[in-house]
Amino acid sequence: MKKPKHHLAQPPSPRQQRRRIVVFRLGIATLLFLLTLILFAATTLTSPILSSYLLPTSITVSITRSLFVESKLHALPIPPLSDSVPPRLAYLISGSKGDAHALTRTLLALYHPRNRYILHLDREASETERGELKRYVFGHALFMRFGNVRLISKANLITYRGPTMVANTLHAAAIAF
Repeated sequence: MKKPKHHLAQPPSPRQQRRRIVVFRLGIATLLFLLTLILFAATTLTSPILSSYLLPTSITVSITRSLFVESKLHALPIPPLSDSVPPRLAYLISGSKGDAHALTRTLLALYHPRNRYILHLDREASETERGELKRYVFGHALFMRFGNVRLISKANLITYRGPTMVANTLHAAAIAF
């Protein structure tokens, strides 16, 4: 009597498994090589120094112009500021004890002549810190030229959880405009 054949597939032998792993690794290595080759070609063709050796100048210039937006950008002149021109944005930069240096770095990172900036150190900050911040702002030529950085001179008590924060924000808005 014959045994019935089962239609279930036999598991691959160890040799077949190794072969599959080698083929998979070879496929991954080939894809990585092709990706590296494409990236190298793209950077070589768009690099003005390297592409000048490989391609004629007219092709290099057209490739460079078509790929990079920066070549089409031009700096806009800063119009003279007057009180009739409203600011684009108004910032309240607030801090506490030990934050005076962080406030100056934040101010420099955000600064634009058309914006307004209000700086505030709460009551926990020392008078020394407030004095350093004041000297920095009033000693900076750019801030003095445009006059758009102001300090809240009276240190408010801020709890950062309720009406004191809202009152400080409203106070800053009143000073800003």
